[in-house]
Amino acid sequence: MNTKFEIRKNERETNQSLIRRFTKRLKESGILKGAKQRMFKRREKSKELMRAITLRRIVKNKELEKQKKLGKEPASRRGRT
Repeated sequence: MNTKFEIRKNERETNQSLIRRFTKRLKESGILKGAKQRMFKRREKSKELMRAITLRRIVKNKELEKQKKLGKEPASRRGRT
């Protein structure tokens, strides 16, 4: 949304009401929202990275199953007690 708009001060209008009107128009246009989305956009993970993550997860799950079958308690997960 590359919409441009112009706000002019009306006669006998206070600065506060002008700013309020401008802010309302800015929100309605979606310009600010689009700018924030572009600013904080995250990159997609590459195929190689996704493959490595998946393989790591598969190996970890197999190791946990092996430990479970042996009757050993799996090591506690990070952040959990």
